[in-house]
Amino acid sequence: MRLEQLQAFLAIAQTGSFQQAARTSGVTQSTISRQIQALEADLGIELFHRNSQAKLTLGGECLLPRARKICQEWQTATEELADLIAGKQPELCIAAIHSLCGSYLPPVLQKFCHDYPNVQLRVTSLGSDRALKVLKDGLVDLAIVMNNRFLTTGREMVVEVLYDEPIEVLTAANHPLAQYELVPWSELIRYPQVVFKDGYGMQRLIQDRFERMEATLQAALEVNTLDAFRGVVRQGELIALLPQSALVEARLDPTLAIRSLASNSTSGLADGSSLTRRVVMVTTQDRLQIPPIKHFWQLVRENIPLQIDQQRSAS
Repeated sequence: MRLEQLQAFLAIAQTGSFQQAARTSGVTQSTISRQIQALEADLGIELFHRNSQAKLTLGGECLLPRARKICQEWQTATEELADLIAGKQPELCIAAIHSLCGSYLPPVLQKFCHDYPNVQLRVTSLGSDRALKVLKDGLVDLAIVMNNRFLTTGREMVVEVLYDEPIEVLTAANHPLAQYELVPWSELIRYPQVVFKDGYGMQRLIQDRFERMEATLQAALEVNTLDAFRGVVRQGELIALLPQSALVEARLDPTLAIRSLASNSTSGLADGSSLTRRVVMVTTQDRLQIPPIKHFWQLVRENIPLQIDQQRSAS
């Protein structure tokens, strides 16, 4: 059974004539006749009485509402696909790590809303692993996350490196580690930490580093917002390792201190080198062909690395 056969069937049912159906469909009467004959052969039943007027048989009456529904569904599907290709999708869903949502992403969001006012932009702040999971499940169109090569492999995935940034130490202003300009790893490991919940790339990155140093990470508290990190660390006892972009507001807080990590040349521990994370943008090949998604991708490529460079030049 083919779609054009059902369309021919509906044209005849509507006009009551093979000849008139052929005229309205823009084909020859013999073409219409062949299509109906093939359809009847597939179904094993006659659909029309061949008299002076083409009248539906009992089988034809039974098929009619189903054929209408099938053809209407096909028309709706083709219209929706045409809108998708033309960039008329109703919404664009983004998943991004917390630090970007509060720092580098807002200017990009504003520009996109200006360029695509009819597309509803939805942004969800998630941990990296969770963001990549919802991307693979088709719940979001694009993710901006800390790189995880185990979750971004696959021929359908497109990965764009945005920037690398250092991990720094957040402490209370009166914490013992605040006396250092560069915090030695040998001192850092002595203090309990506030960490991200499981499923966040930062939690995995820090845990891996401690294991490679054969040191124990004293994870005293798990939180998942930057406000919570600042609020807990401000109390004085706990410290946190956070990426540079997550510390924008903390730098303006006199009750907090931010220090860089010492390199391995000043550390007594193996593999005590400076710690960095890589932030990437991820989508799939098919999504990148859709105009609003492609435009958002370009805006991120053009603006976020530029903001990073400007921030580093000013510091």
